[in-house]
Amino acid sequence: MRLLSGLLYAAVAVHAKTVVQNWEITYVTTNRGLNMDAKRGVGVNGKFPLPVVEAELGDTLVLNVRNSLDTPTSLHSHGIFQKSTNYYDGVHMVTECGIAPGSNFTYEIPLEQSGTYWIHGHTSEQNYDGLQTPLIIYDPNDPYPADCEYLFAFEDWSPKTAEEIYPLLTEPNPPFRLFDYPPNALINGLNANLTGPIAFEAGKTYRIRLVSMSSFPLFEFTIDDHELQIIEVDGVLTKPYTTNVVRLASAERVSVLVTAKNSTALNYQYHVTMFGDFLPEIAGIFPSTYNGSVVYNSDSPYYVAESIATGFLDELAIESLDNEPLLPVDHSLYLNATSGFMEDGSTFESFNQITYKSPLVPSLLSALTTGDMAYNPITYGPDTNALVVNLDEVIELLLWSPTNLPHPIHLHGHVFQIVEKGFTNDTTGQYRNRVPEGNAPLKRDTLFIPGEEYAIVRFRANNFGCHIIHCHISSHFMMGLNMLFVVAPDLIQKNVQVPDAVLEQCRLQGIPVSGNAATNNGFNFDAAPNEPFLLDNDPLTDLASDSPTDSPSGTLPGLLPGLLSGLQLNSLFD
Repeated sequence: MRLLSGLLYAAVAVHAKTVVQNWEITYVTTNRGLNMDAKRGVGVNGKFPLPVVEAELGDTLVLNVRNSLDTPTSLHSHGIFQKSTNYYDGVHMVTECGIAPGSNFTYEIPLEQSGTYWIHGHTSEQNYDGLQTPLIIYDPNDPYPADCEYLFAFEDWSPKTAEEIYPLLTEPNPPFRLFDYPPNALINGLNANLTGPIAFEAGKTYRIRLVSMSSFPLFEFTIDDHELQIIEVDGVLTKPYTTNVVRLASAERVSVLVTAKNSTALNYQYHVTMFGDFLPEIAGIFPSTYNGSVVYNSDSPYYVAESIATGFLDELAIESLDNEPLLPVDHSLYLNATSGFMEDGSTFESFNQITYKSPLVPSLLSALTTGDMAYNPITYGPDTNALVVNLDEVIELLLWSPTNLPHPIHLHGHVFQIVEKGFTNDTTGQYRNRVPEGNAPLKRDTLFIPGEEYAIVRFRANNFGCHIIHCHISSHFMMGLNMLFVVAPDLIQKNVQVPDAVLEQCRLQGIPVSGNAATNNGFNFDAAPNEPFLLDNDPLTDLASDSPTDSPSGTLPGLLPGLLSGLQLNSLFD
């Protein structure tokens, strides 16, 4: 298990530094040490796993990238707000054009946040093929000191590449389900079956950082007969919250403090379980539990647990350490995360029946070059589902997941408060759970919404730029479950100076650097991607989908009419 070096690093650091990583992004054919056939992955400097990136609050992270692939690539520092550096957010055709094959590019990112993050590819779902690694940013004045740290980064490794999977997922009458090719688990980039021991000394306190880089399964972490005290969620410090298990969906991160026992008479086990109650069981393969040792004394026997802890976190009971109260709402939006069909029977995912398609000009460059039209959402193309908001407005989102598919929803450039959770088929309100009165709501950048459930979140749009919100299950993102927030176009135009190196990558690929989503000015959008609303039913079979009442014009199920009555649904367009 990886013992982080950051505590020593933070203790001796005095001045902000430049932390340099030199990455050649390459194809690597490998099975990652797993009992499966090798596939073509996307690694760094010809190998896996990628190096863990460690830095300190106030440092500047410099990622020197050489793209040795035959397709564009880009890197997203997940959870980093990129205030005033939106062009380094790494989202292909939103904040940049990607790094052209055979070219070099440098990200220079001021690290103004501390906590647990990760870096991953954000072009063509290259993170699904391995382009991902943790990013740990230490704060020398962290209010939760520990004697030592351990890192557990969880991944699933599938036998098919993202390029192979995508056409199979979307074609009419898909010939397979994603789980026909079940993944194997990796812990810190290595076969999870080989997960190593961690050493505890009596009475000491350990910080354990948990990072899910999963493409779709859930992971759980627990230590037999030890309490886990949550102190950080997605880079946001929390008030201490005690649990015995932490469950993580894709892109979620949690730090816990564990106080070692005062006796060394027994050793213990930790357990990492890869599972998903929304996925089929496969005997001997899925779910899978991987066990490692917590060693107090190599000569001591092991504690025998009767069972392995499991369960959800009560996110509504966890409070943010900064005591920020529940935000007052300026605008509310209903976002229905659901699937549907094109007229040819192909299947896609969407928010509100609009499946995302990239514009012909990166959205940030459209915001910079279209003058007053930058405030018109259509400027960014009908298939970006763009919403334009003013700086510091508080946006409330009703995230609705009416099918049996779950969605870990990630918002770029911000964190949101978790306000309420419930079930989409609850007709009485009996199971509505809301943040307790007077609590400082938990804030995070990624929230897991199980199938047939909903969540209400709020965020302050305090970061001018172009920021997407999307599902972090790789297949759902590939299939279009994504949309765009444009925050304060006037401030983007006044304050953002895109480095010429960013624009040069566009020129290398023949991508225009000005104009609307169709590369034009004014209201000429003829060339912009413009797919119709998704259909509820498969036109080739005339069989109902698993969410026949999901369309915006359909019958609204359960509590939804009551929830919607409190939302100012059209207020963004007044």
